[in-house]
Amino acid sequence: MEKYLRLLGLGDRIGLTLIRLSIAIVFIWIGLLKFIPYEADSITPFVANSPLMSFFYEHPNEYQQHLTHEGELKPQEREWQTANNTYRFSNGLGVVEIIIALLVLANPISRWLGLMGGVLAFATPVVTLSFLITTPEAWVMPLGDLHHGFPYLSGAGRLVLKDTLMLAGAVMIIADSARAIVKQRY
Repeated sequence: MEKYLRLLGLGDRIGLTLIRLSIAIVFIWIGLLKFIPYEADSITPFVANSPLMSFFYEHPNEYQQHLTHEGELKPQEREWQTANNTYRFSNGLGVVEIIIALLVLANPISRWLGLMGGVLAFATPVVTLSFLITTPEAWVMPLGDLHHGFPYLSGAGRLVLKDTLMLAGAVMIIADSARAIVKQRY
């Protein structure tokens, strides 16, 4: 039994690698999706309601009347989203997310780049989690059911809440990179 426990005890080494790879996969995948209109459209409520990001949009206060569902094509709404700067902002965000992934993956080559990637991977969910406070669409809307508002997360809110795992994983890779830098220097 002790042999198996010792083996399981080595999981943290594999776990750090898996955390780093998982964070990179999420950032790459979602970063690439930011170049697709449906993904750009879907972040509109978050960005439009965020005091940290709404200035990127031309008309953040008008977003609700122009929302579409995933897979839904409404050319007039795409025109509005284009004029709103939705797609340019989303493309820029996609580039940033891919860069974060590459920095996280660069850790074996440069612990400093890995540390930078970890810090950025930590900062990103801090911003994303702020959407729970600023975005009405993060909560179930009062459409007749008794269960709405806080603490009832909508699909969008549940998606945002999952970033707590990204936050925790980023702390682990920051610590791992920092430990390796200290070990190299001293």
